[in-house]
Amino acid sequence: MSGGTDAETAGRRVEEVLDRLAASGDRTACEAAEELVRVLMEFYGAGLARAVDLLGRDPGAPAERALSTLLGDDLVASLLVLHGLHPEDTPTRIARALEGLPQPVESAGFDPATGELRLRRTGSAGCGCGGGRDAVEQAAREALACFAPEVTAVVLDDAAAREPVLLQIGSGPAGTAGASGGPSAATAP
Repeated sequence: MSGGTDAETAGRRVEEVLDRLAASGDRTACEAAEELVRVLMEFYGAGLARAVDLLGRDPGAPAERALSTLLGDDLVASLLVLHGLHPEDTPTRIARALEGLPQPVESAGFDPATGELRLRRTGSAGCGCGGGRDAVEQAAREALACFAPEVTAVVLDDAAAREPVLLQIGSGPAGTAGASGGPSAATAP
């Protein structure tokens, strides 16, 4: 197995650590460590089961499509990111996460130094329908947690989301005054 660790060696190392904790006599620490191992096993087991399920849905798929299916799954993607194995760069993973949001948004810039991602609404998102600012930011944070955990803050740029004000220009009823205060063109002698 690559990385210098196989399943047997890893299993032995886990047992040794648990045995050392048990020998220390600290029952609380030992129980916490055993629970941690169980939770991690469940997490990785769920990720592997999901990968097998996704690949099994289309067994004849070309490798590129199979990989795209895996990369599009939040659980599998989060495991790949966690171990530095995800083949896509940060902007691509951010875009992938934003595609799944109920509100159409796009990246207005990501600052890797601060972890802040600025978003702006796209399409008809500024029409007043759909979620408010907080809901959009929360949905983005949740999606990004799996695909791009390096994003630590999400800010919706409302200035970019504003649409031009709709001015309604129409003629007034016949016989009303015009813009200059005088008679309208329809009633002028």
